[in-house]
Amino acid sequence: MDVLLLVGLSGLALVIAYCTYGRWLSRRIFRLDDSIVTPAHSERDDRDYCPTRRSIVFGHHFTSIAGTGPIVGPAIAVMWGWLPAILWVVLGSIFVGAVHDFGSLVVSMRAKGRSIGDVAGDLLGPRARLIFLSILIVGLWIVLAIFG
Repeated sequence: MDVLLLVGLSGLALVIAYCTYGRWLSRRIFRLDDSIVTPAHSERDDRDYCPTRRSIVFGHHFTSIAGTGPIVGPAIAVMWGWLPAILWVVLGSIFVGAVHDFGSLVVSMRAKGRSIGDVAGDLLGPRARLIFLSILIVGLWIVLAIFG
């Protein structure tokens, strides 16, 4: 298969998923409402919380979520070939990555911008918070070991 066709179809799948599945998630699952004030406004301190342009927010979010994607995709390609790798990158991004990242963002926003570790501690207790933060630290170590 021609590489440009594969890239084009993958990009088209991501755009279609964004326009349809993303809209469905925001309306039916997370029940987002444009009238709700975000922590950037309600907790504004011009240091940690400050309103900014969409392009800046997108850049911050994109760099935060890119994490292990560059590691997992090539590893799958080495082990099972290019087709499972492309399927994982496209379908995994849509049905796993996007839902997780979107959900984490909504939970954090509804908790006045607090970290996911703090929210886990409130909902599940201090032991769960410690376990959750430990898992995050181990994941960070793995990423640093690979890219550092």
